[in-house]
Amino acid sequence: MTTLRTALCQFTAATDPEENLRTIDVMAAQAAREGAQLAVFPEAAMARFGIPLGPVAQPLDGPWAEGVRGIARLHGLTVVAGMFTPSSDGRVTNTLIATGPDVDAAYDKIHLYDAFGFSESDTVAPGEKVVTIDVAGVRVGLATCYDVRFPELFRAHADEGAVLSVLPASWGAGPLKLDHWRLLTRARALDATLWVAAVGQAPPGPDGDIRQPTKAPTGVGHSLLVGPDGQVREEAGEATELIVADVDADEVAKVRRAVAVLDNRRL
Repeated sequence: MTTLRTALCQFTAATDPEENLRTIDVMAAQAAREGAQLAVFPEAAMARFGIPLGPVAQPLDGPWAEGVRGIARLHGLTVVAGMFTPSSDGRVTNTLIATGPDVDAAYDKIHLYDAFGFSESDTVAPGEKVVTIDVAGVRVGLATCYDVRFPELFRAHADEGAVLSVLPASWGAGPLKLDHWRLLTRARALDATLWVAAVGQAPPGPDGDIRQPTKAPTGVGHSLLVGPDGQVREEAGEATELIVADVDADEVAKVRRAVAVLDNRRL
């Protein structure tokens, strides 16, 4: 049996990238102690939405990304975390850094959150490339938040051999948004018959109501690990939380034999 021990590292990002780097270090250390090979952190783990992003953006060879690489080396695992990098057009790019043993990659969010009264594209430039990585012999696709509403990206991961898609997010609060989150992550797992590790920001403040819209998408918690059969295997609450679970790559092949939706496609 081929398994990838995966940590879902849910927390509330602060506005200070250095403070967030310290949080990532602490959670990565805990994940490593529990045997994790892959630790997934939320979108905007570098700095939360709701502040000017230009001043915090750094290139992939800058100090924040190097800090993430150092954490991955120190704890001997692969880390995926959301950050912001400068774009050539004056905006920033919503980027996932993926770094660890034999891995040094980045994914720029393709589908920007121009929905529910928020316009991410005003300040963020879209990515264009599908990205997969190999972690301990398991192929993993990278996606970010609003990407979950576009099933073709997750099928593209599967077409490139992925058995797991990781989905860092900072999900917007509001009526039915938690329902959307659960439904969409399960649907994408079924569309592509793969695992989905969806890791969200915990909502800021102990008294926040995730049913009430916020000016910026600052998270609703409820990180999820969904199996290739669409069943939720693990789910966090709304507070900071770390969940470590095994992703069984062989289960993907079993489900694909039973429900061959990828092979049966006509379009």
